[in-house]
Amino acid sequence: MNALFTVVFLSSCAVLFVCAPENFLSSLLSGASSAASLCLALLSSYCVWLGLMKIWEQSGVSKKISRLLKPIVKKVFRIRSEQATETVCMNLSANMLGIGGAATPYGILSAELLQKEENSRYASSMLFVLNATSLQLIPTSIVAVRTSLNSVNPSVVILPAFLSTVFSTLLGGFLVFLFVGSPRPFLFFRKKRESAL
Repeated sequence: MNALFTVVFLSSCAVLFVCAPENFLSSLLSGASSAASLCLALLSSYCVWLGLMKIWEQSGVSKKISRLLKPIVKKVFRIRSEQATETVCMNLSANMLGIGGAATPYGILSAELLQKEENSRYASSMLFVLNATSLQLIPTSIVAVRTSLNSVNPSVVILPAFLSTVFSTLLGGFLVFLFVGSPRPFLFFRKKRESAL
């Protein structure tokens, strides 16, 4: 990914330098300024939410959230380990709040713990897909970006983001269940077709 971004950056610089050399330096400086302001806006947002996550951990709120999600996570992921279940719950709850930076450490730990499960392929696939589709109750990062860009109504994306991620999460989970977790439907249709022939 770094190599790809480097190639894109260098090729863009070369095109700009050839087509509009008088705007080359000003474009680089304005781009760096925009990137710095965006990073500061995201940093403040992450500081707030990571601080809240730490408070939730120490006050026991995160454990209560984990208890609520545990029955669902155990059924969806088909896992028995309490530690793996808890880290998956923390990962999913952080993603629901739209703070991928807080979800990443839990995601890495969950991936390591799920490798030790009996059905590690299915559980790991489900974790990957649910992180990619990422149900968003509050898209914190997007709201922070829109705020930093002086949006008139930065929170207007909350409902569309919620509805679209509900659909993507349900569809992604169903496809993992269908293709990785439950090969029986395909075997059933195959046998039915062979018997018809």
